[in-house]
Parts: sequence; structure tokens; C-alpha cells
Amino acid sequence: MKKTMLITGGADGTGFAIAEKFAGAGYAVLLTSRDVEKARAAARMLTVKYDIFSKGYVLDIGAEQAVTDMFNDIDRSGCFVETVVLNAANMGFGDDPVKGMDFFTVSVSDFQRVFETNIVWNFMIIRQAALRMRAKHKGAIVFIGSNTAYRAIPNRSAYCASKGGINAMSRAFAVDLGPFGIRSNVVLPGTIKTKRWMQMGERQVINGQCTPIGDISDFEDIANAAFFLGTDLSKNITGSEITVDGGMSCQLYPAVLDSSKRG
Repeated sequence: MKKTMLITGGADGTGFAIAEKFAGAGYAVLLTSRDVEKARAAARMLTVKYDIFSKGYVLDIGAEQAVTDMFNDIDRSGCFVETVVLNAANMGFGDDPVKGMDFFTVSVSDFQRVFETNIVWNFMIIRQAALRMRAKHKGAIVFIGSNTAYRAIPNRSAYCASKGGINAMSRAFAVDLGPFGIRSNVVLPGTIKTKRWMQMGERQVINGQCTPIGDISDFEDIANAAFFLGTDLSKNITGSEITVDGGMSCQLYPAVLDSSKRG
């Protein structure tokens, strides 16, 4: 069987960078998106550039049968998914990433939807993958979480709580699935130079000035951490977290605040 990785939300941005990292190492790459054309186009790009098998799937949140059908199709293709990277997420900011979801006015359904995506949907995917991994006594689960699991940001309570839940769920999976040769770990990014972040311009809340090393993450920074945790480079690591945020989380407050006071 082909050595294969599956990534959710892999058609662009951080997800596509992670897919490329594994493709460059010779993995077959399966990726999901809510947009079937984007998924298929991303898979074609990987096949052409890296000469590997790649296929794009469309998945909608909460469609458990679709997840089962996808893994049955993967079985028929002769691939064994030994690495799953859970990258897709509900960002929990509603219509405006700066304003977020106001605590007093956010609807319960919008709040719930964040957890349905970030916790329940991920569980559906992992269970199908783990059923196959258990038979091979080998597998790696990598969540793309967030440093906001520990450092909350305004008006994002659903997002922060769901990312904290991912950390706890990953540790629970490490205990439950470890006897079957399956590892579970989390990458905790800080701010990433996404298209959305770039478009915010002067409305950017966090930038390189706020971090000790003077920069936030590029896509490849997250991809490198995901590759480490998703391969045998970390074969004795499970139930752990790697923070990739330029040191943002290690400080009490950004040094730029000192500068503004002294100026």
C-alpha cells in the first residue's frame, strides 16, 4: 500500500503547505475541502509538481456517512492513511475577524457550530482513520490547534474553548490509541500570514512587533512542525504540543508596549 497522508482543509493556505511538505517526501496526499473544484485542483497541482498520487475530496461538516464513504474509497485506491492532519476549522469570529462573536449577542447555534466543526467533526474523521491504523499498528494524528487555547483573545470564546478541547481530546486519544501504535499530537500556531491576515492591513491585531523574535509564522513554519509530528521523526512522542508562534505565548506582554510607554 502507498504511504499516505490525509489533510482536512488542504486546498490552500496552511493546509496546502502541509500537503506539499508531505508530497515532497514522497507521500501520497489526500486532501479535503468544502469546495470540490478547489480540492481537485490542489490535488492536480501536487501530482504534477511532485509526481505522487493525490486526490481531492469534498466534505461538509457533520456528514458522517460522507466521511465513511471517503475512507472506503481510499481503501479501494490501495492507500493506507498512516498520517491524518486535522487542519480545517471554524474560526469562530462570525462575519468580522476583528469584532469576533460578542459574548452577549452570539447565538447559541453559532457557538455550537464552532464545536461541531473543531471537535465533533474531527472525531468522525479520526475514528475512521484509526480503524485502519489499528489493523496496521501504526498511525499519527496531528491537530492544527492554536495558542489561544492558553492565551484567550477577545470575543472568540467558542474558538478558544474548542481549541482547548482539541488539546484535551488529543491527550485522551494518545492514551486510548497508544496501545494500537497510534500517536496523537497538536501543533499550536500563533498568528499566521494568511490571505485574510494580509487583507486586514492596519486592522491587524497581532504582527511581528508583538513577538520576541520579531516575526509571525509563514505557512511552512506550521508545515514543518506538522511533518515532524506526523512522521517517524517523532515516533516516541504522543500526547504533546508544539507551539509555533514566534514566542508570543512565553511572554507576559509584548516588549513593544514598553517601547510605547518609554517613548
